[in-house]
Amino acid sequence: MSCPALPEGFDFTDPDLLHSRVPLPEFAELRRVEPVCWVPQPAGLAGFQDEGYWAVTRHADVKYVSTHPELFSSYLNTAIIRFNEHIDRDSIDAQRFILLNMDPPEHTRVRQIVQRGFTPRAIRALEERLRARAHAIVANARAHTGPFDFVTQVACELPLQAIAELMGVPQEDRDKIFDWSNKMIAYDDPEYAITEEVGAESATEIIAYAMNMAADRKQCPAHDIVTQLVAAEDQGNLNSDEFGFFVLMLAVAGNETTRNAITHGMHAFLTHPEQWELYKRERPSTTAEEIVRWATPVAAFQRTATQDTELGGKRIRKGDRVGLFYASANHDPEVFDEPDDFDITRDPNPHLGFGGGGPHYCLGKSLAVLEIDLIFNAIADAMPGLRLVDDPRRLRSAWINGVKELRVRSQ
Repeated sequence: MSCPALPEGFDFTDPDLLHSRVPLPEFAELRRVEPVCWVPQPAGLAGFQDEGYWAVTRHADVKYVSTHPELFSSYLNTAIIRFNEHIDRDSIDAQRFILLNMDPPEHTRVRQIVQRGFTPRAIRALEERLRARAHAIVANARAHTGPFDFVTQVACELPLQAIAELMGVPQEDRDKIFDWSNKMIAYDDPEYAITEEVGAESATEIIAYAMNMAADRKQCPAHDIVTQLVAAEDQGNLNSDEFGFFVLMLAVAGNETTRNAITHGMHAFLTHPEQWELYKRERPSTTAEEIVRWATPVAAFQRTATQDTELGGKRIRKGDRVGLFYASANHDPEVFDEPDDFDITRDPNPHLGFGGGGPHYCLGKSLAVLEIDLIFNAIADAMPGLRLVDDPRRLRSAWINGVKELRVRSQ
C-alpha cells in the first residue's frame, strides 16, 4: 500500500526526480508523519523482483540500520537501491565482490587489508602533491577569459588525481579511469547514451586494468600502496580479483562522490555569497564537513532485512529492501539546527554524508576532506571573484546527487 504522506506513484529512486531536484519537502513530510514508509514499485523496475522498498528518512533510523549489519545486509541485494530495469540477476549478484556490497566477516577481512592505504600517514604523504595539483588545476581554470565548466575544468580533476596518486596510476592512463568510471554510473542519463552493457564493459575495463597492475607489482614490487595490498597474498593481502574490484569501487566512491561534493559546494558558495566571503576571510576548518552534508553526493543506498524486525514502528519482513536516504537524514531538524541553512561554521556536524557509521563508513573520508579543503583554498586564493553564469545541469540518476555542468567565470 502506498504511503499516504506521498503523492500516488511517488518514488524517491525515480531518476527523473534527482534529475530535477533533491526531494527535501517530501523527506520533511515523511520524517514528520511516517519516517519509515513503504514505497511500492512494479516488479523488475529497479532490477529486483519485489514490490518496493521501505524509505528510511530519520537520522537515527538511518544510523541504526547502518550499524546493524546482522539485521540489514548489503550482500543480499547489494547496496545499490535501483539498477536499470533491464539488468539481470546474475549481473546484480556479480557486484557482491565489491567491498560496498559485502557483509561481515568477509567485509571485515577485506576492509582490514585495504584500509592500509588510507592511514593518516598515507594521506599525509599525498598532501603536498595534491596541494600543488590543486593550485595547478585552479590556475589553468583561471586562464579562461570567458565562461567555463567548473565540473570538467576544476571539480573532476583533483579527485581523479588523488585516487591515481594513491594507487600509482601513471599520468597517461588517468583519463581512461575517469572515462570508465563516468560510464559506469551514467546509464540513467539519456544525454550520455550509455547503455547498461557499456557500463558493464567499462567496469570490466577497470577491473582488468587493476588486475594487470596487481600482477605487475607481484613481479616487481614498488614502494606504493598497490604493492602493500597485493604483493604477498599469504600475508593477508588481496588476490588479483579482490584488488580489481577494490579499484572498481574507488573509481566511483573516490572519484564521482568527491567531484560532486566539490561542485555542489561551489554552487552553494556562489548562491550564498555571505558564506563565500566568510570562507575567503577565515577558512574555517569545519567547511568541508558542511559541504558534504549540504551536497550529500550519495543520496541513497539500501540494505536487505535478514530476518523479521521492527524499525520506526513498522514491521520489516525478512527479504524486504530498506532504502537509506542520507539526504533526508542530513536535513533532520532533530539533529541539525536550521538544517536548510548552508553554514560552513556548523559544529558539531554529525552528518551522514560519509555513511551512517558501522562497517561501511566511508574508507576514504580523510582523503575526501583533504581534497575539498585543498581545492577551495586554491580557488579562494586564485579566483576569489568567481561568478555563477547559469544554473547547474543535474545528472539523471537513481541514487547519485550529481551535476554534469556548472558554468562559471573567473573575471
